[in-house]
Amino acid sequence: MKVVICGAGQVGFGIAERLAGEQNDVSIIDTSPRRIQMVTEQLDVRGVVGQGSHPDVLARAGIEQADMLIAVTLHDEVNMVACQVGHALFNVPTKLARIRAQTYLAPEWRDLFARDQLPIDVIISPEVEVGEMVLRRLSLPGASDTVSFADGAVVIVGVMCLEDCPVVDTPLKQLTELFPDIQATIVAVRRGTRTFVPRSNDQILTGDLVYFVAQADHVQRTLSLFGHDEVPAQRIVIAGGGNIGYYVATELEKRNAAARVKLIEASRERSQTIAEELRRTVVLNGDALERAILDEAGVGEADTMIALTNDDRINILSCLLAKQVGAKRILALLNEQGYATFARGLGIDAHVNPRQITVSKVLQHVRRGRIRGVHALLDGSGELIEAEALETSPLVGKPLRDLGLLDGLRIGAVVRNGQVLLPRGDFVVRAHDRVVLFALADRIKRVEQLFRVALEFF
Repeated sequence: MKVVICGAGQVGFGIAERLAGEQNDVSIIDTSPRRIQMVTEQLDVRGVVGQGSHPDVLARAGIEQADMLIAVTLHDEVNMVACQVGHALFNVPTKLARIRAQTYLAPEWRDLFARDQLPIDVIISPEVEVGEMVLRRLSLPGASDTVSFADGAVVIVGVMCLEDCPVVDTPLKQLTELFPDIQATIVAVRRGTRTFVPRSNDQILTGDLVYFVAQADHVQRTLSLFGHDEVPAQRIVIAGGGNIGYYVATELEKRNAAARVKLIEASRERSQTIAEELRRTVVLNGDALERAILDEAGVGEADTMIALTNDDRINILSCLLAKQVGAKRILALLNEQGYATFARGLGIDAHVNPRQITVSKVLQHVRRGRIRGVHALLDGSGELIEAEALETSPLVGKPLRDLGLLDGLRIGAVVRNGQVLLPRGDFVVRAHDRVVLFALADRIKRVEQLFRVALEFF
């Protein structure tokens, strides 16, 4: 596949890294010569210095042969114009754009992105995606990662196994016998720096990060099985009143009438603006690194402190200070990939990575086959995927135990006619089933083959 990416920032670099690693033909455009040099030195991609919305720059990047244009610069208008130029002048089949300003996405302006207006096939709104991830973390405080598939019917949860975890040192095949009423499937384990698909004889060890797939209404019970009975937060402090912090506060007001939310924002002007918009949230103007402001926000009595500023260092330090003051749980927004392991070592309970979330959204539309959803996890070592099985798929019609196709893969759930099914060895996938699975990075191409339409079958 030939892909042109506009923007070589953290998101653009992350997308280029994944696609180039999968042997796609990738060109990346940026106005910064330094960024282009850095990307081309580290990745097998073609770099072009220039404005991604200019026709001549797109032409130098090979847009005429491109199957896809991905516009993820920091400027919405550049991203939109790049897609317009790609459509009008070069007839690019698929165009994705990152749009951050929520006014463009308001329901009353939905016709803006119609094919005869601004022809953007996929709009990525990182603020909304990250905000929703934060809200899911708040609803499942025992989870270190969450993602939902199949219109919310299936939830995948990452959970850390601590010393008091009841299932530690128990072979997986015994869990079904010991807990027959728990409807969940363990699909991946991260142990140290190694990620693997567990087999029935494998055991969970203390310190493992385990990912399980469950029907939505069984998630809380499954978390209890892993020793996590935390109650969803009601007293919440948010540091950062930018687009993400404001979105989270707004949605908490809509979804949780019992929540008591306080928001700390450093900018006086921004504080006044969002205070006028929010109804029940208490907005404080101040520095989240100042003890006096944290005390005024009641961090010592908070169930959860969420740091959502644009500065990773402020997010880490404010969370650690909140923990010291007495906050029961802390969650940080971390843009830099390298900070994640560092933050866990410092005791930060959970973090959200906007780049990973945005890259996952892009991969959903890059993947070939009937792929409905993708979530990259564990530093790109694997992906959670939702896909539709076609009549021609090798998965269809045979018991799973008879298929020699699933090495490095683990099917966690199948949704059939709205019903969530947890497959065992004798399970038979049918055409049009929605399959939720985990795949190691080196098996992604195999997944695409399993779920794509092949001409030789017709």
